[in-house]
Amino acid sequence: MKFTVSQSSFAQAVSVVTKGMGFSSTLALLSGIYIRAKEGTLELQSTDLTISIKHKVAANVEEEGETVVSGKILANIVKNLPDAAVEMEEMGRQASITCGKSNYRLNTLDPTDFPEFPQFDVDSSVELPSAALSSMVDKVYRVTSKDTSRPILAGILLNVENNVIRLVATDSYRLAVCDTTVETSGVDEAFSAIIAGNTLHDVLSLPSVADSIYIGINANQVMFKTGDTTYVSRKIEGNFPDYRKLLPTSFVTSVTMNVQSLVSALKRVSVIALNNPSVRFDVDVDGSLMQLSATTPDYGDAREYIDVDVQGESMNISLNNRYVFDCVNAVDSDSELTLELQSTMQPAIFKAYGKINYLYLLMPVRM
Repeated sequence: MKFTVSQSSFAQAVSVVTKGMGFSSTLALLSGIYIRAKEGTLELQSTDLTISIKHKVAANVEEEGETVVSGKILANIVKNLPDAAVEMEEMGRQASITCGKSNYRLNTLDPTDFPEFPQFDVDSSVELPSAALSSMVDKVYRVTSKDTSRPILAGILLNVENNVIRLVATDSYRLAVCDTTVETSGVDEAFSAIIAGNTLHDVLSLPSVADSIYIGINANQVMFKTGDTTYVSRKIEGNFPDYRKLLPTSFVTSVTMNVQSLVSALKRVSVIALNNPSVRFDVDVDGSLMQLSATTPDYGDAREYIDVDVQGESMNISLNNRYVFDCVNAVDSDSELTLELQSTMQPAIFKAYGKINYLYLLMPVRM
């Protein structure tokens, strides 16, 4: 095997497939990158047996062949090479890498032992705009559960129907829902899948993401194709919680506020909320004000007022400030945010409307 490729293309290809390497695996092959040079194309693969990534890049192939090298070593080498042509050649059980005045010789592994890239028939698929989907994932990703004993809550429910994309995530303490209207393609009927939050986030963070992303599913796996990258992962099986039953149909108090005003006040009040992350929200209908306050016995208390528009009755509720920060960080700082309340001990509902509509349900903290 012998090929020449630009350093920038090679570096991007390596950075893409390193996302699928099994860094903690005791099998050397799973911490390696499979490289195949054939017909003017360089194909790189990685897998940890849960996810598999394949990326293709154009190259000048002088001799076709395949090999496996340490992914960590290759990544460190390629990203530090000068912006010039990189030549790689395999000789026996070693591969040489040359770029400018730099030369490396790496030990290789038998490529015939590398796991075959997953192939499966797609039962349902959809093609979506990457930018919109990425923005939506950022809004709900932090709400997914980190509890491995409940894998369904580590997933994001993706639903596409009638040109509406909707994402839903919950960790049982809070719920995030966002939707937007876009032109979708490749879907004849409603498309629905539960995809691991980490998977969706990683795929849309790849440096090779193109303008659109193809998503295909079957009973056990989900496949993403974007540009020259293919990403295959296990699909989360099971039934996602019926989140619609959690959403109230009415409210007693509605508070509309500027996001930046809330963020600034919350930051200042939360300085006191060290051991106890609870912040109390007191809504004053007559004064069109909302007071934020926090108390810690060892340090003292803090309170601040912000101007708001209020409908309904005066009310108070205590919320985990860290969870509220996750909510406000998901919406534009210059937009308006509406807080809907039913009672002191019922969930608070935050809503923001725009190109992407956002709803965030948060369970209260006992005062």
